[in-house]
Amino acid sequence: MLASLGTMPELAQQLSGLGGCTHPVRLDGHRTECAVNTTTGEIGNVLHHLDSAALPAGQLLVRCNNRRATRCAACAETYRRDTYHLITAGLRGGKGTSERVATHPRVFATFTAPGFGPVHNRPSGGRDCRCGVRHDEQDPALGTPLDPNTYDYEAAVLWNAHAGALWRRFSIYLRREVAKRAGLTQREFRHHARVSFAKVAEYQKRGAVHFHAVIRLDGPEGGDTSPPDWATAELLTDAIRAAATSACVEGPEVDGRAHSFVFGRQLDVRPIRSADFDDGQDLTERAVAAYIAKYATKGAETATGTLDRPIRFLAELAQARITDHAQRMIRTTWALGARPELADLRLRAWAHMLGFRGHFSTKSRRYSTTLGALRDARADWRRAQAAPTTALQDGETTLVLAHWVFAGTGLSHGETWLAASLEAAPGTEGEPTWTPVATS
Repeated sequence: MLASLGTMPELAQQLSGLGGCTHPVRLDGHRTECAVNTTTGEIGNVLHHLDSAALPAGQLLVRCNNRRATRCAACAETYRRDTYHLITAGLRGGKGTSERVATHPRVFATFTAPGFGPVHNRPSGGRDCRCGVRHDEQDPALGTPLDPNTYDYEAAVLWNAHAGALWRRFSIYLRREVAKRAGLTQREFRHHARVSFAKVAEYQKRGAVHFHAVIRLDGPEGGDTSPPDWATAELLTDAIRAAATSACVEGPEVDGRAHSFVFGRQLDVRPIRSADFDDGQDLTERAVAAYIAKYATKGAETATGTLDRPIRFLAELAQARITDHAQRMIRTTWALGARPELADLRLRAWAHMLGFRGHFSTKSRRYSTTLGALRDARADWRRAQAAPTTALQDGETTLVLAHWVFAGTGLSHGETWLAASLEAAPGTEGEPTWTPVATS
């Protein structure tokens, strides 16, 4: 059918611009670029005109940019690569970040959730689980409660809902702890050094969120300035441990039970170096960036077997192919979301995320570049490739007139077939060869 229309080569070219996105946004409208005299304001020649009706697909197709690998593998891969470059820029420099950050003290830290009840796991030393079975690495029972009837689902959901607030509290305490070890007041500290970080959230198999973070000590102006002589990886590690132990967020009271939230006892802090580290494994900038970027595209559905999109009604779970543990987590989240005293948590909107409401990747302002800046640079490059050959004259600038309306999502059957026949995207960076603390 596509061949009979005589537009297959043109359509293939348009689809190739999606980079493999299988759920693009379809737009109707137009975009016109004109030359404008900056002195008189007079509109001159039309430099470029795009009309969606003239495109092979009949509409403009825009990548969905979904970060979840289960929703769109191609867009998730772009998101992963952007995260990789963002993290790497904060470790080596580049993308507008000074290369001197490579000499600053920096560590890789993993913060886990506390326990909510015994779960099936793989103890170190090859020992059996408490259930008496030595589980295989792919055993679906891993991370599920030994006794679901006694597992504290309420606390597990509320922990996820308050994990972001707990991280913010930790970041405040961390600056205090670093200042204290440097013999400075908090007011003095800002004139001597700055703490920069980038982190991602990962779900453990039991459905609890934990955080992986690169934390760095800079000079007072961030990565462009050198930290003071007292700033060392050892001092930073000691301050992180103290701040993580002290950080606590008071939660709501539910049926007379008061909740408070702290990090779990499993806290892993490792200096980022390129020398031998722990059993001969290297904790290099590349390994850390690859590990963090890998989890930027994964949600609760990957580790816990839950949903990858919101639900509108609890009855939808009857048709969902998810684990019993995930079902109970979602049902608990939904039930808590009906309580007026928890309305500000909007738990029902985040039931598919098991209560977690925060961003999966966050960073401090001075850590490195931003995902938005990387996307803008990529968009500018693409526009430059498609730019008209007509050059602007002196004293002219470009006026853009555009109007787009949403027309749907996805590809037609013919477009899907043609897109699948296009060459696959190139490979990705290698995965790290080291393993952080247990994530069950």
